Amino acid sequence: MLKKILRGLFTLIGGTLGYILGEWSINHNFLTALGISTILSLQGILFIIFSIVLIGLIFYFISPFLSATIINSMDYLEKRVQKVPVSDVIFTVLGAVVGLVISVLISSLIRVESVIITIITIIVTIIIMVLFADISLKKKEEILNMLGNMKRLPSGKDGKNKNNAKEGSKVLDTSVIIDGRIFDLCQTGFIEGTLVIPSFVLDELRHIADSGDGLKRTRGRRGLDILNKIQKELNIKVEIWEGDFKDINEVDSKLLKLAQLLNGKVITNDYNLNKVAEFQGVPVLNINELANAIKPVVLPGEEMEIQVVKDGKESGQGVAYLDDGTMIVVEEGRRFIGATITVVVTSVLQTAAGRMIFAKPKDA
Repeated sequence: MLKKILRGLFTLIGGTLGYILGEWSINHNFLTALGISTILSLQGILFIIFSIVLIGLIFYFISPFLSATIINSMDYLEKRVQKVPVSDVIFTVLGAVVGLVISVLISSLIRVESVIITIITIIVTIIIMVLFADISLKKKEEILNMLGNMKRLPSGKDGKNKNNAKEGSKVLDTSVIIDGRIFDLCQTGFIEGTLVIPSFVLDELRHIADSGDGLKRTRGRRGLDILNKIQKELNIKVEIWEGDFKDINEVDSKLLKLAQLLNGKVITNDYNLNKVAEFQGVPVLNINELANAIKPVVLPGEEMEIQVVKDGKESGQGVAYLDDGTMIVVEEGRRFIGATITVVVTSVLQTAAGRMIFAKPKDA
């Protein structure tokens, strides 16, 4: 049916074009050699009819090829559009419309009428439309977040509370979810606001959980279990952020970008991410730093009872651990491996990895 309609349209277009060409030829005296000088003469009318029929028939016979080209193009375009999310199509069209409006406003300021100026104006209009469509598509996530924040603008006391809650968003990275201590920390009530879990972090966890490496697979599944426990067992708001930043490849960079958009903070135990976030001015809550900060303070000269579990790196040294994982290096403690002894603290070393305590046996 569509092919028949297109064939009829092309034939009509051909006949119309034949009429225009026939009339134009007569008016410009291209057929004076045939004695045709005016459109009102019988020869002129016959020539126009001849032009209509000739070009109409030409278009009629070539219309199947033109129709096939149009139908194939429509099928190709339809298949491509079906793969594109509706939101991308909407933002592309909106961007193109904005570009068209701006180009029309600019062109209205040009008073010179010329064919060259008209062609240049059309080209510039197309360029501006494509440019704004591309910008609108790439900035889709930022525009959506901006609109979402506008809906949450403070209006009186309730609006202020909502805005503060939004600013209290905590974005979780993959490492801190797998680590598992975030569950215990939230359980204590020290974490306030909304826990934001980006969809690209969930994707990364799923890839780790499906890994062929047994260790990675265990870590990924542990992370997913932690998220389920947080959602089911804790009285804290958890939000899954469904967006993505397609122009950014690294997950860490996406996390920092999301924290900036939400005006929130990133919770992590990744040392490198911590440093990059400091450089970009993004607030970070590092669980390792928190753990080091709340470890009990030990001063030189204090006594403690420990169990030496293994030998140290240096000759004669023994190694023990406190309940919080702090390492204690015991001078001349190798002979006490497996025994519980009393030691005296000699010095405390604070490193980026944590705190290390040096001690010696009390009776030594």
